[in-house]
Amino acid sequence: MPNNLILVGMPASGKTTIGNLLALKLPNYTLIDTDSLIEKTQGLSVTEIFKKYSEDYFRKLEYDAIQMICTGNNKIISIGGGAFENPNNRATLLKFGKVFYLKSNLDILYYRISKDRTRPLLQNENPRQVLENLLLKREDNYKKAHFTIDTSEMNEDEIIRFILNASGIKSSN
Repeated sequence: MPNNLILVGMPASGKTTIGNLLALKLPNYTLIDTDSLIEKTQGLSVTEIFKKYSEDYFRKLEYDAIQMICTGNNKIISIGGGAFENPNNRATLLKFGKVFYLKSNLDILYYRISKDRTRPLLQNENPRQVLENLLLKREDNYKKAHFTIDTSEMNEDEIIRFILNASGIKSSN
């Protein structure tokens, strides 16, 4: 199996933060955030893509990005919260490396996300309810990851240590 590390989870679960910290610990790894990659190639934010085109259009871009980046080794990949819902994405990612589901409880997710206006799926009257519905909808697929890390009561160092130990990858610092 390739030695890639793939981070999945809900919006605000810490995928970007943990990806960045892993990249610091593993300088010979390339960090790829699929949302950032899509924004760069499209010249639009995820929110703008949703508004201008549609969620379906964004999901197609997401699928294409995942297929493109899933080659080679030494990658840390942080995928958008909904990408693991697509069975083709899920199969590709599970084959391409070790997948870690960063699980957080709803209260923590909502606290982290409550002031963030950049998340298109949460731009409505009751973002907490949307977040809860998304969690209920996505949880079964997230649990198909190789590892589940309940980050609700773990600090960043503990999460990094878990990922490195579980993957068998040695940190250079």
